[in-house]
Amino acid sequence: MFVLSKQSALAAASTSLFVLLWSSGAIFSKWGLAHASPFAFLLIRFAIALCGLVLLAPLLRLKLPKGGKPMLFAIATGLVLLGAYQIFYLLALDCKVTPGVMATIMGVQPILTVVLMERQRSTSRLFGLALGLAGLIMVVYQGIGLAGMSWAGMLFGLLALASMTLGSIMQKRITDNPLGTLPVQYLAGLLLCAVFVPFQPFHFEHSAGFIVPVLWMGLVVSVLATLLLYRLIARGNLVNVTSLFYLVTAVTAVTAVMDYLIFGNRLAALSVLGMLLIIVGLVFVFRKSS
Repeated sequence: MFVLSKQSALAAASTSLFVLLWSSGAIFSKWGLAHASPFAFLLIRFAIALCGLVLLAPLLRLKLPKGGKPMLFAIATGLVLLGAYQIFYLLALDCKVTPGVMATIMGVQPILTVVLMERQRSTSRLFGLALGLAGLIMVVYQGIGLAGMSWAGMLFGLLALASMTLGSIMQKRITDNPLGTLPVQYLAGLLLCAVFVPFQPFHFEHSAGFIVPVLWMGLVVSVLATLLLYRLIARGNLVNVTSLFYLVTAVTAVTAVMDYLIFGNRLAALSVLGMLLIIVGLVFVFRKSS
């Protein structure tokens, strides 16, 4: 009889919790955007997250980066991984790209990451990259050519993918107390949003349709789920941990299911095929070399 160890059970529980929380992010963001402009929603979300992290800093023993170079690198990482990624992600949703499509696009991120990080690229992983990119092309073509989604929305989605990929690689290089960089990174994301506020629409409703999503995104996703994500990144190789493959696949699938159940957005056949190609591509990328 197979008995799951306490450590394995805790790891599985934390991974499952992360999948559920992270998958909910696109749903709550889409809900919030129906009651606020993208930069209003994101600026207030970052402010809430930053306040939450400051309050939790003593409990979590978060230590800010020491020295000029580590601090500057943490700020740069925050600008890309939190600021640019979230801005492009919300702009894509605001341009009517559905959460399910966005989750599928973001599923390519681990494939791109492994190709960029590895010096010697195996045939298996290059084949996985080709499958992933083919799946991505199908999803983009379905969205623009058949579903009538805007070019701007898809461009923002692809820029979100690029930002998440680059930001994850940068975050992996932070090995000295990576969780301690979170307050600095959220401050960087907040300031980046503030730069665009004077040039973008800024409005929000005083209603539950705005308050609930922004609190959920600011505290549950931006703090709790992000802490779990950074722990996963720090505890294992970003692209070679087998469990991360299942995590990415689960987030993509769960978000697509939530999108259908809550908003009624069903992935078209071509998008489903694209998702399957991305998942198969992940199999080749994460498969151990013989």
